[in-house]
Amino acid sequence: MPLRGSLVDYWRLTKPRIWGLLVFTGFIAMLVAFRETPGAVLSPTLLILGTASLLLGSAAAEVLTNYHDRDIDGMMQRTMQRALPAGRVSPRGALVFGLALAVPSVLVPLFLINSISAAFMLFGLIDNIVVYSLLLKRRTWLNIILGGISGGMPVLVGYTAVSGVVTPIALYMSALVIVWIPTHIWSLAIFNRNDYEAAKVPMLPIVFGDRVASICVAATSALLTVFSVAIFLFTPAVSIFYTVTAVVLGGLVLLYSGRLAMTQSRKTAWTLFKLTSPYLTVIFLVLGLTVWLSA
Repeated sequence: MPLRGSLVDYWRLTKPRIWGLLVFTGFIAMLVAFRETPGAVLSPTLLILGTASLLLGSAAAEVLTNYHDRDIDGMMQRTMQRALPAGRVSPRGALVFGLALAVPSVLVPLFLINSISAAFMLFGLIDNIVVYSLLLKRRTWLNIILGGISGGMPVLVGYTAVSGVVTPIALYMSALVIVWIPTHIWSLAIFNRNDYEAAKVPMLPIVFGDRVASICVAATSALLTVFSVAIFLFTPAVSIFYTVTAVVLGGLVLLYSGRLAMTQSRKTAWTLFKLTSPYLTVIFLVLGLTVWLSA
């Protein structure tokens, strides 16, 4: 049977915590697009279709990269009990499942929303599955930099689904996610250095060592903080509440990234990694509320 495995295993194969965050950024982008684009219409149907497309595409990317990475996942303590390397889901089943999610994630916006939104969805899938997983992940430490572009695509998918156009605020929100990715992923790579070494994945700390990687994390954290605050350059709809939130959260990230740069502590790397997901969630939530309430 091609779909061998339990529903729970297939659900976990999509990595809900990851696609949940990506869908959230795209959802907020739809709300922002409605307020920031003159003449934009946000109907309940469009909101449902856009969110469904984001969910399908984000989940498909996770399933298909898991399918490709099943061999190295089996070499790492952190991932060896996942459904594919543990044998609870067959490779064929995962491939069929991933494609079944990916195809409608592009076709739904193409035929029911607009071609621009569908194009961004397709680009995101190609960048994540082909550029990041197939071409770069096992070859270069730049995998996160070039493959991370896909992380900003849900914002553009959601924004253009409502607006039909790309605006400076849309590009800013997308870039904010892309800038966030190195701090998030490299801190995890420092914590799981032994796993990546065992699987021969050339993540930044493997290639250059923990000290250089930690300094890079501190640099990307500083860039992320400045970038988060700089939204006023792209939209006048900025409240003092957003600015204070961005400064406080950015200061917290800088505190832990600075401590990581000084100590190379894996405990600190793990704390920083765990901190960055709620960081992005809160930043987008407050941004969405700011823009929505100011209109």
